[in-house]
Amino acid sequence: MRISDRKMHPILKNQVIKTLAQTLADFKDPKDVEVFLKDFFNESELETFAKRLAVAYWLRKKRSYSNIRENLKVSSATIAVIQNLSKTPGFALAMKQVEAEEWANVWAERIKKFIRQ
Repeated sequence: MRISDRKMHPILKNQVIKTLAQTLADFKDPKDVEVFLKDFFNESELETFAKRLAVAYWLRKKRSYSNIRENLKVSSATIAVIQNLSKTPGFALAMKQVEAEEWANVWAERIKKFIRQ
């Protein structure tokens, strides 16, 4: 039996999830988060979660199902599931963070070019 097949008491489950969330929130350096995630999840688990975020991001960028399917090696069914999940508050928060980081990177490059002139 796998760990995930055994159900925890809902109150304990909520506390455990909050502890994981707080642990992630307490990291100050994204590199530390990456080290933690690579140690905490096996390669397949980490790739699954990363692909979910990438699918949601690419759907938001209006990429086609076929493009996403080919590049990320996911099924159309997975893309459809993520498309539905992308309407939830958690995914909206994640996309806001990804887009803020993307915006910051674009402007950082523009400023660097301006300063070099």
